[in-house]
Amino acid sequence: MTEDAYARAGVSQGDADAAVASLVSALAAAAPAKSRQVLASGHYANVVRLDERTGIALSTDGVGTKLVVAEQLGRWDTVGIDCVAMNVNDVVCVGSEPLAMVDYLAVDRADPEVASAIGRGLARGAELAGIEIVGGELAQLGEIINGLDLAGACFGVVALDSLVTGASIEPGDPVIGLPSSGLHSNGYTLARSTLAGMPMDDERLGRPLGDVLLEPTEIYVKPIVELLHSEVDVRGLAHITSGGLANLLRLEAEVGYEIDDALPVPPIFALIQELGEVSDEEMHEVFNMGCGFCVLVASSDEETAAEQLRVHYPGAKRIGRATADAGRVERP
Repeated sequence: MTEDAYARAGVSQGDADAAVASLVSALAAAAPAKSRQVLASGHYANVVRLDERTGIALSTDGVGTKLVVAEQLGRWDTVGIDCVAMNVNDVVCVGSEPLAMVDYLAVDRADPEVASAIGRGLARGAELAGIEIVGGELAQLGEIINGLDLAGACFGVVALDSLVTGASIEPGDPVIGLPSSGLHSNGYTLARSTLAGMPMDDERLGRPLGDVLLEPTEIYVKPIVELLHSEVDVRGLAHITSGGLANLLRLEAEVGYEIDDALPVPPIFALIQELGEVSDEEMHEVFNMGCGFCVLVASSDEETAAEQLRVHYPGAKRIGRATADAGRVERP
C-alpha cells in the first residue's frame, strides 16, 4: 500500500478533520453570549462550569470498526470495555475523575444474546474504571444501519483550580509513556484491510489473530487518578488514539515534543505494516504504536511519577521531553 493506505481503505483523515472543523465552526456561531464552557474546543474533553469552584467534564466516543471484527468472530463480550475505555480515558485527561457513563447501542435488529454480551463488557469496563453506567439507549435502525454501532458519553467532576490542560508544560518537562494493550480502538479500517487475507485463527503472533484484534483498550483511569491525588505536579495528560503521539499537540502549552526513547512496539503493528506496505509515517499517524497514554510532569517529579506509574505499568518510562519548538512532534 502507498503512503495514503488509510484513505484507500476507506478513511480520509483530512476529510474528517475538515468535517470536525465545520461542526465546531457552526456550533461556535450559535454559542450563547454567556457560556459555561471552560476550555476551547480540541481538548480530549471539555468542562462546563457548575459554580465558581466545580466543573463537569464531558466527552463522547465509540468503538468504531473494531465492531466488524467482533461480528466476524461472533464475540461481543469485550467491545463494551472498549466503549468505556475510549470515553473515560479522555475525561481523565483534564484532571477530572470520571463518575458515570451512558451508552448508545444502534442495531439493525435487537438480539438479546448480543445485547447481554455487550452489557457484560460495559459492566467490566465500568468496574475497571471505577464508574457507574447509569443509563443508555437501544435504537433499532434497520433502515439505516447494517449490524450495530456502540458509543457512549462520560462525565466526571473536577475542581476548576485543579484542571490539567497542559498550559503549565515547560520545555524540558518529561513525557512518560504508558504501554498500550495493542491496537486499542483506532485504525481498524486500515488494520482489517491489510490483514484481510489472514484467518482469524492464525497464530503467528503467539495467539489467534482474532484474540489479538479483540484485545480490549486499556483503561488508564485509576493509576492517573492516583497520580493526580499525589504530590506530583501533573502538567499534561494525553490519550494516544488516532493521530498517534501528535495527540500531544492537543495540550494547551506552546511547546513541541521530542520522542527519543519510544516504548516497544507490539508485533501486531509490524504485521500490519509488512502486509500492507504502510509507511512508517502513516503507521505513526494512524496507530498508537505501543503507547496508549502520556503523562507530563515537572522535571523534578519525573522519578516519583515514573515509580508510581510502574506499580501499575512496569513498562512505563520517560519516552521524551517537551521542547521549545512549538507545534512539532519529533521522533527518530
